[in-house]
Amino acid sequence: MSDSPIVHARGLNLSLGGRKILANVDIDLFPGEVVALVGPNGAGKSTLLSALCGDTDVDSGSIQINGLDLKQWKVGALARTRSVQMQDARVSFAFTATDVVRMGRAPWAGSVHEDRDETVIAEALELTETATMAGRSFPTLSGGEKARVSFARALAQETQLIMLDEPTAAMDIRYQELVLTETMARARAGVSAVVVLHDLSLAAAYADRIVLLSAGSIRAVGTPVEVLRPDILEEVYRYPVAVIEHPESGGLAVMPIRQHLRSRNIPQEELV
Repeated sequence: MSDSPIVHARGLNLSLGGRKILANVDIDLFPGEVVALVGPNGAGKSTLLSALCGDTDVDSGSIQINGLDLKQWKVGALARTRSVQMQDARVSFAFTATDVVRMGRAPWAGSVHEDRDETVIAEALELTETATMAGRSFPTLSGGEKARVSFARALAQETQLIMLDEPTAAMDIRYQELVLTETMARARAGVSAVVVLHDLSLAAAYADRIVLLSAGSIRAVGTPVEVLRPDILEEVYRYPVAVIEHPESGGLAVMPIRQHLRSRNIPQEELV
């Protein structure tokens, strides 16, 4: 991991409708790592991601990408530096899946990289297992299929910073693992990846660092072992949890302690 962050943000504050959404948030994103933004509903995860990518203006604070203030970036240069997948993948017209992925190549039009467009698009479709739906109309796809095509678009953009807002929310287990495995692979190749996740076990499995948000502030930041502690999680989520080490993978798994199962006297080993 590089000593210099791609994203350097300090003192981010944002209020909407009199409610504090972000409160004095500091965050750095480095090449070669996956950072997971986690926290309960309304904690400010998606808003923070939107601010970091330049889609939402903060009331105060500074955001730099590669040492340059975010407000000074030109649209085209920024699109060649960071790719974004937001939660709601909306397309106004009946573009095909391939058309949507091709949109990721738009920032490279007129450059020497344009010659690679077709190869990059095909690779992105293959990596996300969406090649079979390449000719289908994007609006007719299921939620999970749309998310995978949108992820393929972000990959095809070939940026040094990938920003994903709940990319796995509509996916089954297989595709959750596929998307996060590819995200981690990109990070290992030198990309910086930041991902909003609700599933704490997924965050534990794939994130190098976890940023835990609570009511717009950072409650904890560090490795999965440092952040995913029962005392911290119970404080933030206001629900009892168990954090266990998986016997086969060795990774952490975060599980709610369900009182109704306890009352049925189900052996603990059957809950793992």
